[in-house]
Amino acid sequence: MPKRILSGTVTSDANMQTVTVSVERRFTHPVLKKTVRELSKAEGKQRKELLSEMTEGVAKLVLRDSYWQTRTIGLDQSQALRLLPEQIRFMHHLEQQGQLDRSLEFLPDEAEIEDRRIRKQGLTRPELAVVLSYAKINLYKGLIDSNATLEDFLRIDPQRYFPDVLRRRYADLIPYHRLSREILATLIANDIINRMGPTFVQRTQADTGASVVTIARAYETARIILRARPLLKDIEALDHVIPADAQMLMMFEISRTLRHVCYWLIDQYGEELDIVAAVDRLKDGMKRVFARTSSYVSRAANERMQAAKRKWAKMGAPEELSHKVAVLTLTRAAIDIVDVAAERKRDVIDSARLYARFNDELEIHWLHNSAEDLKVQGRWQAQARSNLREQIYCLRRQLALKLLKPRSKRDPRKIVDEWLATHEQQVADYKGTLEEMRLRGKVDFATLSVAAQELEKLIAT
Repeated sequence: MPKRILSGTVTSDANMQTVTVSVERRFTHPVLKKTVRELSKAEGKQRKELLSEMTEGVAKLVLRDSYWQTRTIGLDQSQALRLLPEQIRFMHHLEQQGQLDRSLEFLPDEAEIEDRRIRKQGLTRPELAVVLSYAKINLYKGLIDSNATLEDFLRIDPQRYFPDVLRRRYADLIPYHRLSREILATLIANDIINRMGPTFVQRTQADTGASVVTIARAYETARIILRARPLLKDIEALDHVIPADAQMLMMFEISRTLRHVCYWLIDQYGEELDIVAAVDRLKDGMKRVFARTSSYVSRAANERMQAAKRKWAKMGAPEELSHKVAVLTLTRAAIDIVDVAAERKRDVIDSARLYARFNDELEIHWLHNSAEDLKVQGRWQAQARSNLREQIYCLRRQLALKLLKPRSKRDPRKIVDEWLATHEQQVADYKGTLEEMRLRGKVDFATLSVAAQELEKLIAT
């Protein structure tokens, strides 16, 4: 007889344990005491005063971690059935490493999981809390055990890992702290798992083959170039103002966008990814592309962006926030636009206008939207859709690099028009193929794969 699972919003004490660890590491744990002792030459009384001054700052850091843990559990619970296969694979991964005993942690065994699948139920909140805690432990261990340096995390934002008082008084000494690796690993693990969910790292490793440190670097780079932190704070500020479901959907959209950018960064840089160098190359360009959508965005991309903006506004989000979240629909194309501009040493808006022109003229937006709208079941169909979508983006990038010459001053729209005129017959044949596909009505993987092949042949001419 199947177990009866009671409903509710109870979160297990795994969260409280995590908060306690945070308090200890930042306040009562020897890590911070040694930090103060090493950074300050003050006498015992002055050291105690310094610890006292840090209390409020430490409390804010701990409460923020607790807030995001609860948010993450809530977000995973809202998609419990869809995420169940990923969560089960993660638990298997931990078991193979000898890090998890499901029976000890009261996590469901295989028979119970199968029963839940039949009843269309996922993990409960207490179970999700346990998985979340193990994900942080697993990521922390991976970062500590790696041979890679974590110094670039500190270089890109050297002050944010310590309380305000320490940052103000001992900014020049903080980077040389002998426990900086342990402190950084703790905070990096908390940040990634709280924002991206417990299965993010393991799934990314399976999909890309990247190391734990490279995935952490990709996340940190993506967070900075997308300016995700202030955007998430804007959403947090709407607690008890708009429905919680609307907030969770916006947060999910941000985490989804961050994941796409992480995959792009790993694909482009691999294990050579350096946070500082990648941020220098991409951050300012991404800001300009997002800020000036009205000056370049294609008709199709604008329609999709405006539809997203209306959706968020209908849920109660303020107009400015609705626009900021809607602009994220442009992210995957935007990062290629910025990188191509950097590669060709051209203004980023020139690159954007070139992209917009051939996006409309070659109807690449139809390929993208159709691939995005494909219904999938299970991990492998989702992977196939992702691969198809990525193939189309790569073809766009290939064409942009072909047309945009280094340091040229020519109008990018004229460059595209001339290329279209030169290849008029091939373009007509390609568009005829797309029109025939649209007339069929139902578009599937096979159809879109052929369309991508036709685009590849056209670009190669």
